[in-house]
Amino acid sequence: MNVHYTARKTALTPEIRAYCEKRLARLKDLVDAVLDVNVILNIQRTRNKAEIHVRAVGVGYVVIEETQDMMDSLNRAFDTLETRIRKDRAKWREKKRRGGRERKALAPVVAVPEPENRVIRASFFSLKPMSLEEAIIQLDAKAKEVFLFRREGSQEWAAVYRRKDGQYGLIEP
Repeated sequence: MNVHYTARKTALTPEIRAYCEKRLARLKDLVDAVLDVNVILNIQRTRNKAEIHVRAVGVGYVVIEETQDMMDSLNRAFDTLETRIRKDRAKWREKKRRGGRERKALAPVVAVPEPENRVIRASFFSLKPMSLEEAIIQLDAKAKEVFLFRREGSQEWAAVYRRKDGQYGLIEP
């Protein structure tokens, strides 16, 4: 693990370096292959800013914390970094576990027959007798594909439907 320290407008004290080394040792336990760590300390007026850039195999983390005290900024930055790494590892672990369960679950799902089609009731009909022209007007007014109605002279049921070519079709049982 390569650790680079940068101090802008401030001095890098041995106390800060020892604290960073101690916290980075814990970080090494969390992440398997850490390649690079950049610790950047910056002071602007009364703001003490600590940035930590971690580059590991396949991932990278950037944490920036800013407080009134440099040690407090470093402490918060390392805490945030550890929290983020633990969260990412938990997500990865859960994703791997779910992947194993999904693969096992796929085989029985294929063997299960498809569920039966559901019947959904629709009220696209008229109980009062009407002519074919009135039924077509009702079909257009309700903007539906099929309309069921009683024929005017015979009291028999009939259905008017819209065809794919834009014309109307009539079904008389």
